[in-house]
Amino acid sequence: MPVIDRNTTFWGYRRENGRVGVRNHVIVLPLDDLSNAAAEAVAAAIKGTMAIPHPYGRLQFGPDLDLHFRTLIGTGANPNVAAVVVIGIEEGWTKKVVDGIAKTGKPVVGFGIEGYGDHETIRRASVAARQFVQHATALHRVECPISDLWVSTKCGESDTTSGCGSNPTVGNAFDKLHPLGTTLCFGETSEITGGEQFVAARCANEQVRERFMFMFDRYQDMINRWRTSDLSESQPTKGNIAGGLTTIEEKALGNIQKIGKKCTVDGVIDKAEEPTHPGLWFMDSSSAAAEMVTLCAASGFVVHFFPTGQGNVIGNPILPVIKLCANPRTVRTMSEHVDVDCSGLLQRETTLDQTGDKLLEAMLATANGRWTAAEVLGHREFVLTRIHESA
Repeated sequence: MPVIDRNTTFWGYRRENGRVGVRNHVIVLPLDDLSNAAAEAVAAAIKGTMAIPHPYGRLQFGPDLDLHFRTLIGTGANPNVAAVVVIGIEEGWTKKVVDGIAKTGKPVVGFGIEGYGDHETIRRASVAARQFVQHATALHRVECPISDLWVSTKCGESDTTSGCGSNPTVGNAFDKLHPLGTTLCFGETSEITGGEQFVAARCANEQVRERFMFMFDRYQDMINRWRTSDLSESQPTKGNIAGGLTTIEEKALGNIQKIGKKCTVDGVIDKAEEPTHPGLWFMDSSSAAAEMVTLCAASGFVVHFFPTGQGNVIGNPILPVIKLCANPRTVRTMSEHVDVDCSGLLQRETTLDQTGDKLLEAMLATANGRWTAAEVLGHREFVLTRIHESA
């Protein structure tokens, strides 16, 4: 019997806009770095809330400012979030984030610090946060079809076992999810360099192919503008090289294994954009672990597959990260971070089909409420992607 089919269901939180989340967070979201202290004070005072501090938000402009708003709004709009308190230094930009999140129909309110100070802002925000927590804790999980699940992927600290074991395991799982009407995502633009033609060949139609190549060429143009003939010590990283990956092309061919053998690339989105229909989407994105996972959360994904070889500790405040590993040494030395052990695959103790099913079982357990290793260990990495320097 297959682990999943069209009749598979999971228990999630159906939000006001119809999307389904697998977590029920009430978050306190600072608009800018100046508002972190107030947001964290509210979270400390009101049990059941979570602050998401970050270092950016002042004097950004152009595409960078657009991405900043898109990421914050997308974070608050994510179906894993039940309600949001937004705090900003001034009310104009704060209201813009509140209005964006409010389009989902979920409870959201914003507070500007200017004219009030920290004490009064924290007091007012705490009143709202208490009400939101009581609202969220009254919600119940409901049975949802597998097609309502949005799953993203990104790998990190890759080695030779990644491309041969854990990444193909994700690909096997994606091949089984794709026909069921789920919404899937991969990215890491720099880490498909040298293998981009294979992704282009998998695009569903010419329009998707052109959009994908536009995103890839845009990245290459950026590298060329900096007169960077290679990405020494960045792509591949020192850790990748220590793990046996000597070129970006080797890394790319392993990375692409995550999209399986059967999936078509059905759409292309920019950073933190939301897909518009089911299927497998490519998102132009950083290859930095926390940045990519943050962008996936802002795009609306509710479960994340994270293959690692040398070992990675990544988590996210709102997006549960399921880490899988095929390196026996890493599974042994970093066992507390590994949700799915794929090491039997390369030791010929299990088949790819079996490890793919094992990952899907972990996915369903996570969707139904089981915490991932990163959640249990308190990993809440939230890193915004920057394009420009501040003005």
